[in-house]
Amino acid sequence: MAILGTDTDIASLLRRSRTIAVVGLSLMPHRDSHRVALYLQQQGYVIIPVNPAVREVLGQAAFPDLESIGHPVDIVDIFRRPEHVPAIAAAAVRSGARALWMQFDTVDEGAAKAASDAGVDVVLDRCIMVEHRRLIA
Repeated sequence: MAILGTDTDIASLLRRSRTIAVVGLSLMPHRDSHRVALYLQQQGYVIIPVNPAVREVLGQAAFPDLESIGHPVDIVDIFRRPEHVPAIAAAAVRSGARALWMQFDTVDEGAAKAASDAGVDVVLDRCIMVEHRRLIA
């Protein structure tokens, strides 16, 4: 697939997606991951929390890792430090994710290229909530 950078491509991804695995989703409402996931849930997306430290977030059962979900998701949205991104990107590819979204400050160019080369669409250094509000809402 490709590294998506145009408004048209990003809007298309957001419109055709229904499930979003949020890696690093926090229980704490003041954290960005929680606010963004709540917003997306309110917009009608199915949110799948991925965090080995929690059992449930936003009324949804949490999974310890992407492979544990058991089915492909449309978007893997990453809220982890950059050093964790290569492993998350590789897991997204293995689990059949259709797209990988690297939030602000979670970018790893090598992981982005590897995921893209494996057929996964990639969005870099953008907030999915900001882009949804700007392009869809």
